[in-house]
Amino acid sequence: MARIWAGNSYCRRRQVGALIVKGKMIISDGYNGTPSGFENICEDENYNTKPYVLHAEANAITKVAKSNNSSEGATLYITSSPCLECAKLIIQSGIRRVVYCDNYRTEAGIELLKKAGIEVQYVEI
Repeated sequence: MARIWAGNSYCRRRQVGALIVKGKMIISDGYNGTPSGFENICEDENYNTKPYVLHAEANAITKVAKSNNSSEGATLYITSSPCLECAKLIIQSGIRRVVYCDNYRTEAGIELLKKAGIEVQYVEI
């Protein structure tokens, strides 16, 4: 389902989707893109990602923060392993498990999650 959700992204370079699941129920979702109210164009004229584009997991975490749900003890399903900055958000949000199927360009986020005691699982699709 996270792969399907990634298709909502307007980013041309890479589309990433994320779902936060708790108690067998999806409590939040997200995909990489610009903040609410901005144009849905992720790259500049040189094909570089604009600095204000949000990652899928950041979108899902901030969306659940605005709801009545809590991500404490939840699982994050994401199409790409998290970057270092998103790993920090995952730790602070109380998510206890991260499942991903593609690797980000660095492993720093995965290493930080493991250091924080968060279960990390790679699945091959």
